[in-house]
Amino acid sequence: MIDLLLDSAIDSIKLVPFLFLTYLLMEFLEHKAGARSRKVMARTGKTGPVIGAVFGMFPQCGFSAAASGLYAGRVITVGTLMAVFLSTSDEMLPIMISKQVSPAVIGKILICKVVVAIIAGFAVDLGMRALGKTQGTEHIHDLCEKEHCECENHWVKSSIRHTWQVFVFIFIASLVLNVLIAIIGKQTIAAFVSRNEAISIVLVGLVGLIPNCAASVVITELLLTGMIPFGAAMTGLLVGSGVGILVLFRMNRHVKENIAIVGILYAVSVIAGFILNV
Repeated sequence: MIDLLLDSAIDSIKLVPFLFLTYLLMEFLEHKAGARSRKVMARTGKTGPVIGAVFGMFPQCGFSAAASGLYAGRVITVGTLMAVFLSTSDEMLPIMISKQVSPAVIGKILICKVVVAIIAGFAVDLGMRALGKTQGTEHIHDLCEKEHCECENHWVKSSIRHTWQVFVFIFIASLVLNVLIAIIGKQTIAAFVSRNEAISIVLVGLVGLIPNCAASVVITELLLTGMIPFGAAMTGLLVGSGVGILVLFRMNRHVKENIAIVGILYAVSVIAGFILNV
């Protein structure tokens, strides 16, 4: 139990700089830069999926957590958020490098993730515009009202408070997940995934939805040992966004919207998995 507490604490603490800087940026855009900054962000939003896909590629789920915060404040579009989620690598890259996997193989996986992320991100934003859904109707002020803080006069203090609240939420959620994984066992999860190859793509996608680095570890190890096909592994690695989903549900008060985002994320990952498997 001590190890589980330490693992959960370390995983959560690593996110603190990302969360704090994200809130500082949101506060600055809302209270210092004002409407002008939002116009700039609206223009860059058209290329947001490309930027999101590139940043999400780095092996750190802090970017997905930051993206969730920025989306909750409507600084970025849902397409950009989707691109970050799909390209996030989490623990995959460090594991592959440590096991001396061929750079060509690593490059192929990263390129696939980035390409899928960009296409899906633009498609989602295009779909939102076609449906007449406006993006950017809420800002950091709405989050402040929800949390009952005094952002307008103390935005640095407010950033610290927001960061602490999300940190506690992530720590508790991570601890619960770590306990469940410890009880079930990674080997049991691996056996469950690899037992039926016919539906392995769908099953690995469900495992990838687990908002914990253990999911990417299991999927990467299954891929390297040849227990699952490439398409199935890509499904899990695409849908896996670290703790980004946890932060999204904590910070974005539109629950139905969050569920829809996760549903689209899973659907895109499964479809991409089938295509890549072929």
